[in-house]
Order: sequence, then C-alpha cells, then structure tokens
Amino acid sequence: MVKEESNQKDLGSMERAIGRRKTACARVRITAGKGNLVINGRKLNDYFPIDIWQNKVISPLKIVGRDKSIDVEAKIAGGGIHAQAEALRHGIARALIKWDSALKPILKAEGFLTRDPRAKERKKAGLRKARRAHQWKKR
Repeated sequence: MVKEESNQKDLGSMERAIGRRKTACARVRITAGKGNLVINGRKLNDYFPIDIWQNKVISPLKIVGRDKSIDVEAKIAGGGIHAQAEALRHGIARALIKWDSALKPILKAEGFLTRDPRAKERKKAGLRKARRAHQWKKR
C-alpha cells in the first residue's frame, strides 16, 4: 500500500514569512488552529478597526478557504496603517505557500504574492521635495 504524500503541514507545524509594503514590514507566523489573528499582541479588530483593512488582511485565507482553520500571529513595524495591512496580507500569502505549495497558483492569480514596489521617492539636493523645485519669481 502506497502512502499518499501531501504538501500540507501537520497540525503541530508552523511556518514563518515576511511581507513588506513601502516601509512597513510584517513578520508572520501561521499555525493550525481556529482562525485567530493576533497582531502585535492585539486582536485583528483592535489593530485594524476599519473593515476594509480587516478584509484586506483576511483575503488570502478566505481565497484558499482556510480562514477558520489557520491561526496567524504577526509583528508589524514601520509604515502607516494601510501599508501595514498590505504587508500583513503579503506575509500571510507567502506563509501559506510554505504551508501548502499547491496554493501558489490561486494566490498568484489574485496578485497576493507580488510585492508592491512603489515607495516614496527620495528628496534631491537643490529641490524642496523629490521633484518640487523652488517657485520662480519674475519680480
């Protein structure tokens, strides 16, 4: 009798991943559980009070149908609240790929594995901001 090999992890296992967006960095750890999300020691509803941010964070888990079976613990630093939500989404998606590699086509099609490269442009010498020059005055 041949034992079927599965790419999915056992109940006691855990996976880690890092998600980034702008200057926000989210260190994510997923384990088998009941769907609890803890961010910097606080529950999801406390850390992200607006539904848009909550849905953004949970979306990779909902797409693959694991929002009630995987616990997520994350530490987030840097950036604003919106960038932190997107960094956490990126980290959860990357951790799910490590958890079960069969989920990669689903998450890739939704765009959750692509790191958003947009960031603030640096200020240049002689200018007020990155591109804003001094106002020209004729008289």
